Amino acid sequence: MPATRIPMRQFIEIMRLKYEAKLSNEKVARACGVSKGVVCKYLHLAAARGIAWPLPEGSDEAQLERLLFPAIRKPARFAPPDYFQVHQELKRKGVTLQLLWAEYVAVHEAQAYRYSQYCHHYRQWCKKQRRSMRQIHRAGEKTFIDYCGPTVEVLCRQTGEVRKAQVFVAVLGASSYTFAEATWTQSLPDWIASHQRAFRFFGGVTELQIPDNLLAGVTDANRYTPVINATYAEMAAHYQTAVLPARPRKPKDKAKVEVAVQIVERWILARLRHRTFFSLSELNQAIAELLPSLNDRHFQGQTVSRRDLYEQLDAPSLKPLPSQPYDYAEWCKARPGIDYHISVHKRFYSVPHALVGQVLDVRLTAETVEVLYKGNRVAVHPRRGPLRFSTLVDHMPRSHRAHREWSPGRFLHWAQDIGPCTRQVVRQQLENRPHPEHGYRACLGLLNLSRRYSRARLESACERALAIRSINYQSIASILKQGLDQQSLEGDAHLQDDLPLHDNVRGAAYYH
Repeated sequence: MPATRIPMRQFIEIMRLKYEAKLSNEKVARACGVSKGVVCKYLHLAAARGIAWPLPEGSDEAQLERLLFPAIRKPARFAPPDYFQVHQELKRKGVTLQLLWAEYVAVHEAQAYRYSQYCHHYRQWCKKQRRSMRQIHRAGEKTFIDYCGPTVEVLCRQTGEVRKAQVFVAVLGASSYTFAEATWTQSLPDWIASHQRAFRFFGGVTELQIPDNLLAGVTDANRYTPVINATYAEMAAHYQTAVLPARPRKPKDKAKVEVAVQIVERWILARLRHRTFFSLSELNQAIAELLPSLNDRHFQGQTVSRRDLYEQLDAPSLKPLPSQPYDYAEWCKARPGIDYHISVHKRFYSVPHALVGQVLDVRLTAETVEVLYKGNRVAVHPRRGPLRFSTLVDHMPRSHRAHREWSPGRFLHWAQDIGPCTRQVVRQQLENRPHPEHGYRACLGLLNLSRRYSRARLESACERALAIRSINYQSIASILKQGLDQQSLEGDAHLQDDLPLHDNVRGAAYYH
């Protein structure tokens, strides 16, 4: 076993006492707390290495140690593994250190490390790398997502207004293959659309999406049970992936994208700082032109790039994209009122009347409004239409449905079967209202009179009502009740000749 070396500051003290204080070797040994043999050994070693007192200016303890004990180069007994390659191979599914060591031994045979030393040296290599490399990212496992802090100004040619565009960044965990684009906002529609374009850029989907806790993606940023936005969760289900938000205030959970954001800011946004953009598409085209140079750059001190690792690791492991792209939909909750309609964006949509008072889930796409109760779809309406109300007959109670089945044409057809005067009364009841439905109640009243009196009497009563210009329900009912329909019209016709026709003008017959 080699002898233990004394500290270099103790060696300097030995030299000072010997050559400056002129002490004997024995006194130097007692003063320094070492044996006389150690003093003799180091004095002879210093003379052999040409080290004299006073020591050269600027020399430190490390330089003295290298002069006293120069490194002896021994022929390499073991073949050093390529630990960077080992680190990359471990990202593949099913690959272990045991397997890589066996492949290493098969190549180097007698010069190979034993398995324990192989693992020990790999762990020592990992400790010397950047912190971001301490995480093991499996191929095709994670996509990290965030926005850049700086924004990019876009100038409107017509108005001169300046808008600030946000920069979305997504990066694959195993290869660091990076995607970036600009959007106007960080709102939910832009957030979802950026994900879809990132998936198309990568050519597939990873098992997990690791976003920050921005409101568009995470409704409740709970440390243990985060609540994902319903639209974001639906999109993830469509692409057969899962969302696992980073913990609040834990940037190390998404260190991969923190680095990617920094690189995008330095290698893309910094290069565009002197350019003026007049549209979002122009800005995105400029970003797309610089992305290949970012992904094709070799890692520092390595001979591989992000694209190389993407093609080797991530690309073969990504899940394929679905045949149909995700149809963007927003979710909300609504409670129908007593008119069995829900209110969504100032429009009203009917639901089955039995669900009045229940809390329903509403899914809004660009074209449709879907209403769900306990996961079952109970109503579908077109989202855009000429009217604010969209009502399906099947959703109505039976009594309301019967009322809705009435129409101006149906009332006129019924009145025609009784007689022309009855039809004339019904027509005027429908026409002299702001809306035909306002006259339905009066028409239903006449229909009810036809059940109590004969059709001939109702026709005569309507004829008298037209003659005296009093065609409201009360007047006709009074004529029938008083039996005036069975009397001659000659004595009454002149009474109303000079009066206008109006529902509020009852006529003399009303008071009999």
